[in-house]
Amino acid sequence: MKNVSEIPELRLTRLTKLIKKFTKAPSLVLTKLFGSDKWDSDNIEWKSETGNRGLTPFSGENVEAPRVAPTGTADHSAKAAFWKEKMYLGSKFLNNIATPMDSTKYYQASKFLAKQTMMLAHRCARRGEWLFAKMLSTGSFSYKDPDANTIAIDYGIPSANKVTLGTTEKWDYTASDSTTNILGDIMDAQTVGSNSISASYTNAIFTSEVLKLMIMDTGIQNLLTKSAFGDGDLFARPLSVLGSLLNITNMTLYDEAYQVKSWLTGAVAAGAGPHTISGDDFTDFEVGMTLQMVDISLNINNTEALTITAVDVVAGTATATGTLARSYQSGRDFCYVTKKFLETNKFVLYAPSVEGVPISELALAPFALSRTWGIMLDKNEEWDPDGVYIRAQNKAIPVLYFTDAIYQLTVS
Repeated sequence: MKNVSEIPELRLTRLTKLIKKFTKAPSLVLTKLFGSDKWDSDNIEWKSETGNRGLTPFSGENVEAPRVAPTGTADHSAKAAFWKEKMYLGSKFLNNIATPMDSTKYYQASKFLAKQTMMLAHRCARRGEWLFAKMLSTGSFSYKDPDANTIAIDYGIPSANKVTLGTTEKWDYTASDSTTNILGDIMDAQTVGSNSISASYTNAIFTSEVLKLMIMDTGIQNLLTKSAFGDGDLFARPLSVLGSLLNITNMTLYDEAYQVKSWLTGAVAAGAGPHTISGDDFTDFEVGMTLQMVDISLNINNTEALTITAVDVVAGTATATGTLARSYQSGRDFCYVTKKFLETNKFVLYAPSVEGVPISELALAPFALSRTWGIMLDKNEEWDPDGVYIRAQNKAIPVLYFTDAIYQLTVS
């Protein structure tokens, strides 16, 4: 077999071109909207603004000009988040890709490499998208520092812009004493926007769970019977109809989700919970998530569901309630969770820019000896057994310049 460095398809220049081609997946809505820029170090510092943008005061022509403070009302700093993972390609694949004279084997190996590289690139790019989604919907998130310690960032979104509806006001409350008023809630949000950024929130982002509540709301349906959209268009074209009714230019249905799994490092017994589950990695597992247990010896779709009540990433354990009909083995079985990027009970309004300035961007930090910005691909050859690891990594964090340009409404 050829040396890995002699195989054209595995040269870093070619792999880098291949992975860059796939880093703008169609689903990366927020990444495309806000964009990115390079920072000089991984210690990211920026200023944010809140409140009305002000006016230059009148002044006498022959007197000294009044002094204005620099743009920005708060200073922020955070270490850039770092994420990476690697993929192993074995000797069979390497032998096939190293024999271009055998067209069939070479074609299949090249196709496999393109597919796996695309997967690696998409996963790396989606982490950046996840960061934006967390910034918009919660205003905070946790990640790892260089020594793998958990740290957190809070963007300081004003409390007036983080509203939780009362029990009878919630959009899923259907009892006779309901005071649900979706149109009124959104008008209240727009009032906050006009009083703070002197503009309306032109964008809204939410999941299918929230869209269903809006479509089925009798108040909205009654309003639409009196408008040009009263002929069933609410169900055929819900985003455009609701956007027109609520005066929101861009209504985005955002159901992007992620799935992460952890291989069991300890046996899990059948019976009633609570169950303490030991796994190789519980990063991104959260309290309240539905944990699916998978027995590899059975059909992979034949799962059992538990509810997570506690997670200890350092200890590598998760506590979950529920009853298991069968036991699970260490080293063979695994568990996984699936969660949407956005909170499924949030309706988030925001202005993508204020006075022509984007409210956020992804701050790319330099990393590695080459001081690379953005997704980087590298490789490492294995001698025994023959193979090669391909690794994708990135270092970045979103910065938020206008903290009051986001309005988070908890509706259910």
